[in-house]
Amino acid sequence: MRKAAGSPRNASPPDLHAAAGPDPHVEPFVFDSRGARALHFSIHEIQSRMRLADPCALDLEYTRTMMGFLLFMPDPLDIGMVGLGGGSLAKFCHRHLAPARISAVEINPHVIALRDEFRVPPDDDRLSVLLGDGAMFVRRRPAAFDVLMVDGFDSQGMPGRLATQRFFDDCWLALRPGGILVINLHRLDPRLALMIDRVRRSFHDAVLVVNDAEVRNSIVFACHGAGFDDWRPGMLRHPEGLDAPAMAQLLEAFMPIVTVLQARNRSIAEGSGAATIAR
Repeated sequence: MRKAAGSPRNASPPDLHAAAGPDPHVEPFVFDSRGARALHFSIHEIQSRMRLADPCALDLEYTRTMMGFLLFMPDPLDIGMVGLGGGSLAKFCHRHLAPARISAVEINPHVIALRDEFRVPPDDDRLSVLLGDGAMFVRRRPAAFDVLMVDGFDSQGMPGRLATQRFFDDCWLALRPGGILVINLHRLDPRLALMIDRVRRSFHDAVLVVNDAEVRNSIVFACHGAGFDDWRPGMLRHPEGLDAPAMAQLLEAFMPIVTVLQARNRSIAEGSGAATIAR
């Protein structure tokens, strides 16, 4: 086991928070149907969805794919999250990854105000939800995280400040050696190729891109180091606390990650560079 470093959840810097003035944030709404509760900014787009009978389950495919970091980092001690939404990832990690400390930053106070509606547990010694700017949150946390998850959409999509080369450089610096960055990108975003290219630059091309089964999201995994080069199928270790039903949720979503990784390693062995495979 790796030794735990100091917690990244020091008191948040004052400049994490938005300046006083008119509220610039869209207020989301909640819609219940067919045993699920969804968070919306518009009726046409679901930001997050929770099963009412199983609030900690990962109901949307892309969230299960994002948990694919467990293939490479099965026992993270510190997890950072940019974007809270309905708290699906925060709840799943809090429940099933007992050793992990989770720090989630959300810029929209109206989203945080709905945490009880989505049964996000109260802050404790393992979970901290901060109100603030995700780009500043990452910049202020050098070498703080084993895993950094970015799912920071607002009513207009991925904010520009989470798409810059500087932001992805800061993500590299915020990870410990061997750490994993996971980013959810919308496949219809016209900046998609540009953002992936920027991640490749920041992470020296140690990048995997996986399209989820719902054909709406591209999940980007980037490694601070050469971890992908050394990984082989069959190396997955069952994380402590991840019970059989939780693991069953994830296994199908893990398969396309393994496929992309195998293609990447074959292409490197053949001297043709990294590979990306769409599901």
